[in-house]
Amino acid sequence: MWILYGLMSAVFAAISSILDKSGVATFDSNLATAVRTSTVVIMAWSIVLTTGTQQQMAKFGTKGWIVLLVSGVLTGFSWLCYFKAMSLANVSKVVPLNRISVIMTIVLASIFLNETITAKTAVGGVLVMLGTVFLVL
Repeated sequence: MWILYGLMSAVFAAISSILDKSGVATFDSNLATAVRTSTVVIMAWSIVLTTGTQQQMAKFGTKGWIVLLVSGVLTGFSWLCYFKAMSLANVSKVVPLNRISVIMTIVLASIFLNETITAKTAVGGVLVMLGTVFLVL
């Protein structure tokens, strides 16, 4: 089931990238980021409130809050940079460059989550990097 959700995420991200580029062609990239982020906030809270999962917030604890808030700040910085890059370059170059995060995530997961980097994962990471360089240059 996770593969289906992962593929759906990719489809939504691809369509979103096209819409993002259209948005930054008309508006300042920071304003476009704010509008997009506000929409995500409304949508996410609507789902939480509809499903009744807001009670789980009591279980977060200090560490949970800190982790989620720092993650949110980093996501904000990521989106601001992504939208700025989108306003300055072709979407076909910005999106692959953004996806280098796949390689960074593999390395960071190995360091901080003790996930193993297998030969298959390493080769896949190298191929992602080569593909990104090929698409961007």
